[in-house]
Amino acid sequence: MRRPILIHPDPRLRKICDPVTEIDDDIRVLANDMLETMYDAPGLGLAAPQIGVNLRMLVMDCADKEGGQAPEPTCVINPEILLRSDDINVREEGCLSFPGMFSDVERPADVRVRYLDQHGKEHERDFSGLWATCMQHEIDHLNGTLFIDHISTLKRQRINTKMKKLKRELARED
Repeated sequence: MRRPILIHPDPRLRKICDPVTEIDDDIRVLANDMLETMYDAPGLGLAAPQIGVNLRMLVMDCADKEGGQAPEPTCVINPEILLRSDDINVREEGCLSFPGMFSDVERPADVRVRYLDQHGKEHERDFSGLWATCMQHEIDHLNGTLFIDHISTLKRQRINTKMKKLKRELARED
């Protein structure tokens, strides 16, 4: 089931999420809902707080489908970054909670993450390139951090102004 995505500024996007304590059918349904929501948006990643669920859970799929790669839906529960590379990538990032807003963000080029999947299996996996950027972006959401927190004050102010205007326009449409 597709779920509505929270739009910035929404105070729920700034909350630190609680760990998932039990992986059960409800969590698996949530994972499927999040993937459906992410693909429908369309996006590369989605964190649970973006749909108003205060749990340390995210989904992502950075497979290059246009380049012929098969989809790689990935559910990540209670992620922990174990290693960050010294090498830095600068990528243009956007966010489903910031429709139409993009900015260059610096992040480590590679990360190693330990997490559980929707079946409770533990993984320790290295992510690089776009996958590393997306993983870090989504983990930030779980910690109440947004991509705009990584950019200059001036750029952040411009995006915040545009988002407040967009929320007012959306409220008028309802």
